[in-house]
Amino acid sequence: MKYNFDTMDDFDFEGKTVLLRVDVNSPVDPLSGELLDDTRMVLHSTTISELSERGAKVVILAHQSRPGKSDFTTLKQHAHAISNIIGKEVQYVDSIFSSAALNVISNMVNGEIVLLENLRFFSEEMPKLSAEEQANSIMVQRLYPLADYFVNDAFATAHRSQTSIIGFSQVLPSIAGRVMELELNSLFGILDNAQEPRVYVLGGIKADDSINVMANALKSNQADYVLTTGLVANIFLVAKGYNLQEYNLNFIKDRGYENFIDVAKELLEQYDDKILLPVDLAILEDDSRVEYPSDKIPNLPIYDIGSKTIEMYKEKILAAKTLFANGPAGVFEKEGFNLGTEDLLNAIAESNGFSIIGGGHLAAAASTMDLDDDITHISSGGGASINLIAGEELPAVKALIESAKRNNY
Repeated sequence: MKYNFDTMDDFDFEGKTVLLRVDVNSPVDPLSGELLDDTRMVLHSTTISELSERGAKVVILAHQSRPGKSDFTTLKQHAHAISNIIGKEVQYVDSIFSSAALNVISNMVNGEIVLLENLRFFSEEMPKLSAEEQANSIMVQRLYPLADYFVNDAFATAHRSQTSIIGFSQVLPSIAGRVMELELNSLFGILDNAQEPRVYVLGGIKADDSINVMANALKSNQADYVLTTGLVANIFLVAKGYNLQEYNLNFIKDRGYENFIDVAKELLEQYDDKILLPVDLAILEDDSRVEYPSDKIPNLPIYDIGSKTIEMYKEKILAAKTLFANGPAGVFEKEGFNLGTEDLLNAIAESNGFSIIGGGHLAAAASTMDLDDDITHISSGGGASINLIAGEELPAVKALIESAKRNNY
């Protein structure tokens, strides 16, 4: 399967101004406000350093969290962290397209690197706009005349149609950065070799992404089994008629996922034989792990899948020829509730099939367990990788392909 998009090998960047979109969204300590992890910055450092070394004027575009969240903050710390990682100063600019920001960009010298402010401070970044509206946004119209190329390295947000991802691709030659290139080549390669049985392990707390992917994978006959964990499993248990009690039902509602219960009901009606639900769950009771059958849950928080479910899921995982996993099985950071996540990850590592793990917490857990070499591909983007594998068109990838066609490179 051949996908034609431009890479950094196709261009000479000497003296050129490059708008570089990365995804350095990082966990933030809620008390101190300090960054807790630099994994994504390390990941993108290869692209940043290469562009700088090849004489480009590198203007980094990035976001941190989203409005309303406690970790929605400036990118000042990110600039400092990237500077330390690449061993070269990254100048932080506390605006996106103000006159001051445009002046800094206009006066850059070859090899210089600047990081503009959090893109999501701009109101037109996140709303669902058409490609034309994105291209005509204030941000794109103010910045693109100063640039020669747009390099998209933000694979983790490739499934989002947002202004900084799509808008610049309409008006500038658009190129895949090294992270984007590696992800697409790896995932398309595995996709071309997917063998049955194909097993999806979908969990975590971002239930909307996982359920949408599940629906697409099942409808396109790309999944033989879907093993549900985390909040995804809870939603499906409720849809199946299980009483998870007020605490856990409120948790689903508070996260804004109540409407997905009906979606889960429809999927269960059509694909009940392919969707596996936990038969037991681990509850936080008196600050300890206590397991209960799924039909006898007390009014206490669910923190993990239970031991019987783990064994049932491991059997499916070890028999799989192609595995896709996204999201942890529970609150694995809390002592006693890491069992589901770690046992399933170990089973995935033991499997002889192709295995892909989405980004975020599950990828971090796999790395902490030193399983990187035992898993075929650990992606930097959970939602993006799983959506691509499930057969959905990624807006960022579509934009790269269309740019290559449009510019005839």
